[in-house]
Amino acid sequence: MRAAPRAVLFDAAGTLIELTEPVGETYARAFREHGVEISAWRLEEAFRRVLRKAPPLCFPDLDAEALLEREREAWREMVRQTLRAADSAAAARLRDEAACQDALFAHYATDRAWRLREGAAEGLDALRAAGFRLAVLSNFDGRLRGILAALGLSRRLDAVFLPSDLGVAKPEPRAFHGALERLSVEAAQAVFVGDDPERDLAAARNAGLAAVDARSLATLAGLRSQVEELLS
Repeated sequence: MRAAPRAVLFDAAGTLIELTEPVGETYARAFREHGVEISAWRLEEAFRRVLRKAPPLCFPDLDAEALLEREREAWREMVRQTLRAADSAAAARLRDEAACQDALFAHYATDRAWRLREGAAEGLDALRAAGFRLAVLSNFDGRLRGILAALGLSRRLDAVFLPSDLGVAKPEPRAFHGALERLSVEAAQAVFVGDDPERDLAAARNAGLAAVDARSLATLAGLRSQVEELLS
């Protein structure tokens, strides 16, 4: 009898990929170039607060051009709110707010801003060799596909699922179930690897998947044995 297909789903940022420098440093440099001096630590803290409260980047049923503009505007608002949360008076001193926002949006679309987590490529290769279906399930926006391609991960994945693809975002169980349905894998035969305690780990378990905390792994190279143990 043929074995049921198995899958490993991954979060992206903080799990398979990570920033090359803290958000606060990147934002501080961008604002400085546009006439506003704010400390990196204040911007880092403000960004984390704003990000946590931000609505999902879920814009289904749009064509590619309209989707990009909706995502770009959502991140413009994120940058706007981060600046105000760090220094409520700073916005009035900022030269060309739109240019600053768009420069940050473009920066985070490239592999200059991102690098692979230790062992990511090796871990994916080992799982694929063992017959697992592999996919990313992320609350990122459409820039993620270009980032993963530039870092050499796209060819190692069967699919990349974003909120606008599925019409729902993590932590909703429907996000996990929608991704697994497209992979033709049952939740009991799937593992989710992520770094967010609520949106990744608790949410995956609530949807019926096993879960691995990426923060507990110094390297992803040995992930296969942990995944196989969870599904044994």
